Amino acid sequence: MDIVLLVKAAVMGIVEGLTEFLPISSTGHLILAGSLLGFDDAKAKVFDIAIQTGAIFAVILVYWQKIQSTVVALPRQPKARRLAVNVVVGFLPAVVLGLIFGKMIKAHLFTPVVVASTFIIGGFIILWAEKRPPGSVRIEHVDDMTTWDALKVGLVQCFAMIPGTSRSGSTIIGGMLLGLSRQAATDFSFFLAIPTLIGAGAYSLYKERALLSAADIPLFSVGLVFSFLSAWLCVRWLLKYISTHNFIPFAWYRIAFGIVVLATAWTGVVVWAE
Repeated sequence: MDIVLLVKAAVMGIVEGLTEFLPISSTGHLILAGSLLGFDDAKAKVFDIAIQTGAIFAVILVYWQKIQSTVVALPRQPKARRLAVNVVVGFLPAVVLGLIFGKMIKAHLFTPVVVASTFIIGGFIILWAEKRPPGSVRIEHVDDMTTWDALKVGLVQCFAMIPGTSRSGSTIIGGMLLGLSRQAATDFSFFLAIPTLIGAGAYSLYKERALLSAADIPLFSVGLVFSFLSAWLCVRWLLKYISTHNFIPFAWYRIAFGIVVLATAWTGVVVWAE
């Protein structure tokens, strides 16, 4: 058992868990962290997607009461059925566009410079979104969303296929721009993450199964455990944070971090792997 490799897996798991549900791009951070750690081969790319499942288990745990009550109420409550349908509708655009463009995007856009650039662009979009007039919110609670609202958020989520954009950033900020409150957009982003990330992880493992063997189980297990633990802490913190704060600090973090990556890449201070 390669201890150094397991430590790298733990670090990557922590990075995944801490960044998956913040509007700062987990994929972008994993690409940069993998580049610095020398953990960026074909198997590492499968690992990056697979450990998202650990982060999703954290969301399921935090939202378990809501998920359970919704499932139990499906046969008798229209509100529960509407939420379930909305999650499915919001999930479908990512499936369709992911199958069409996923391979091309991975081949050409999974680079540190692209990630840094989208960090910066996304930061300015967050600043713009947070300047919305107070009366622009029309949906206060996730249960009040229509199917059309869910489809629009699902389409916005597809921008996250570009690394560095952030899936949660696209859905939360996109939802806010579409009229959802900060709380409603965050809740729907978390619910939408469940089928999206579990589906992406399962598809990636199946598609790249020839790269994997039983010897990889410890590596993936460590990544999943650390991803779960760090995501559980992060989700609980974020839900408290958004009740009294906005996303502007994350915008400035994205801009500053993106500038640092671009500067180190152009000056040669850090040799980022392509």
